Parts: sequence; structure tokens; C-alpha cells
Amino acid sequence: MLLPGVTLIAHRLPAPRTTAAPARVPASTTPLLTVDLATVTSSYGALRAVLPGVQLHYAVKANPSLMVLRTLARAGARWDVASPGEIDLVLGVDPDPSHLSYGNTIKKSADIAYAFARGVRTFVLDCARELDKLTEHAPGSEVLVRITTSGRGADWALGTKFGCGEAEARELLLEAVRRGHRVGVCFHVGSQQRDVHAWDEPLATTARLRAAVRRQGSDLSTVDLGGGFPAHTQVPTPPIAAYGLTIVDAIATHLGPDLPRIIAEPGRFLVADAGELEAEVVLVTERGGTRWVYLDIGLFGGLAETLEEALRYRMTAYRDGAPIEGPVGGVVLAGPTCDSADLLYIKHRPLLPLDLRDGDRVILHATGAYTTAYSSVGFNGFAPLREVDR
Repeated sequence: MLLPGVTLIAHRLPAPRTTAAPARVPASTTPLLTVDLATVTSSYGALRAVLPGVQLHYAVKANPSLMVLRTLARAGARWDVASPGEIDLVLGVDPDPSHLSYGNTIKKSADIAYAFARGVRTFVLDCARELDKLTEHAPGSEVLVRITTSGRGADWALGTKFGCGEAEARELLLEAVRRGHRVGVCFHVGSQQRDVHAWDEPLATTARLRAAVRRQGSDLSTVDLGGGFPAHTQVPTPPIAAYGLTIVDAIATHLGPDLPRIIAEPGRFLVADAGELEAEVVLVTERGGTRWVYLDIGLFGGLAETLEEALRYRMTAYRDGAPIEGPVGGVVLAGPTCDSADLLYIKHRPLLPLDLRDGDRVILHATGAYTTAYSSVGFNGFAPLREVDR
């Protein structure tokens, strides 16, 4: 089923970046993230094609590079922001504040007032105190109540810190209407979501909440589908067309035919596959019969999403600009800092060449999201992760 008035366009997702070597990996100071802006544009087009009629609000926190923002602005993206800093950054490339949604549920009163003064009119909340702050500092604004989800099928469920249950959401929506706010519902099905049906349950909840709002003589102005669309890591994921088909069908089933505005907040899907992170091998050694490999980047340098080994990056090893041939074996992979927590993979053992040596290079693929944004300002004196765009 399709959203009324739209046609689903067949669009092939760009293939994941291959492990085939470029003509030569240039010598550079590592670690270094390179982002292919053409891939960003292509990924945006692919998602837009399979979610017809859905406004795509890029989650700026995934990668706030100015070149990435300018690329997405040219493609027609709108924006999910989480702070005054991101608001200022986005308005520098897209001066229309109506394109912004302030998606962080935890906001200082001063930050709400600042966003409102800059023209932002859509805010997300999940508790009564936040509604009080919005009524005071952003009167008449659009309020999206975030509901919790199970997060089943995702690498990170995201349901512990954010969201409220259906009963609380109903009370928040009705109270917001009484205070003169336009209202909507938002949710997030979990990051790196592999179940294409994960959106069905929260959309069913949204439909029940909508019925309650309608009984009070109002209606939902917006439904926000959140993010969760996955990048290409070591664990296979369904094609993006499968997500589009099931989500569009669920929208029509639960909300159609008289639809509110539908938006989504893709982050990782738009930028992750565009990025390749080049690191240098600092040390290869044996510890208790296990081979350990230390890179010049770790948890604190931008690979925070390996925490608890949740995200498993694809890797390719190079020497003198060419792939290292020969047998491979599992390794414990760690970062360079003087901190025992700086371990990337110890249970999951990535396969790297048995001939790997100090000074060799390792490319971590699909690293365009949540790497530079997570990089520390200089823990242990290591410089923040650099990014170049092409």
C-alpha cells in the first residue's frame, strides 16, 4: 500500500563500499576519515525514493561536517537538531528555521528560549516537566511526544533514556492541546535496526493516541518515524526497499487515508557508508596465546560505537598502498590510549592478515557516522579524528 497521492519509485540502494583497494592508499597522517559526498547524495536519494511523501530530517549528530550539511541541503534535506550549537550550524547552510525539529527530549530552559527566538517551532518531549518548560519558553509551538519502543532487532534499543509509555503519552498530548500546542507523536525503533517490521508496533500505538486526541476535537499534526535505517557493517541487513515497502504499508494501515505530516530522522543511513577511516597499526603482539593488534584510533578517538562490541566494522588491511595478501586470523583489537577500557573487540575477533606488521594500514569501512562526532578533544594528547570530504 502507498501513501495517498504518491507512487513508489524503484531505486537501487548504492552497493556497500567494497573492500577492493583503490589504485593506491595515499600516505597520510592517521587516523583519517574520508567521506565521499556523492555517496551521501545517493543514499539520500535512495531513502527518499522508498519513503515517498515522508520528509527526511537528517540527524545532524551523526556527522556535522559542513560539507555533509551543504550536500544534504542541496539535496533537499531537513534537519533533526539536538542543541543550540547544531541549530546555529544548520541555519548557516539552510536559513529556514521551519525545516528544523529540536529532537532532544532533555533541554535547558535557556536553550528552548534560544531555539524559539531563532524561529524553531517543533520540539520533542517525553515528560510533564519538559512540557511546562516548552509552554513557558516556546508558547504555541508544535510538541511531539516521544513514545518508547521495544528496540527489538536493533544493535541499540535506545528505550532506556528516552520515551514514555502509551498512557503517559496520552496525558501529555491532551494537556499540550489544552495549552494551545499543536501535537504529534515520535519514536525511534533503535539504531542499526535489522527488522523491517519494527515500525509497525509504534505506528499502531500512534494510531490509538491519535484517536484519543481526535476525541478531544484535535488531531496529530506530525508523526515522526525516527531513524534506525542501517548501514553496511559485518552483519547483513535487508535492502532499503524492504524497509520502505513495510513502513509505507504500516503508515497506510494505521494512519491512512487522512494523514498528518510524516517525517523521519535518518542519520547513519545517509552518511555511514560514505566514510572510510584509515588507521595505522601501532603494535602487533601475542598475549597469552592470543594475537593483539593496536591501532592509532580507539574508543576515545571516534570508535565509541564498538562499545560492548555492538557495531562491527568491516576492515581491509594494506601495506604500501596494496591489500595484504595471505592467510588471516582472528585478533583482539585495541586502541592506543593509556586506558584499559580502550578495547574495540575482544569477544568478536576480526580477521586480519597473519603477516600484519607495525606501520601497516587498516581501513574501517562504513565509518562516516558517529566517528568524528564522538572523537575526544585530545584524551592522552591524541589529536581529534580528522575528516576530509571528496
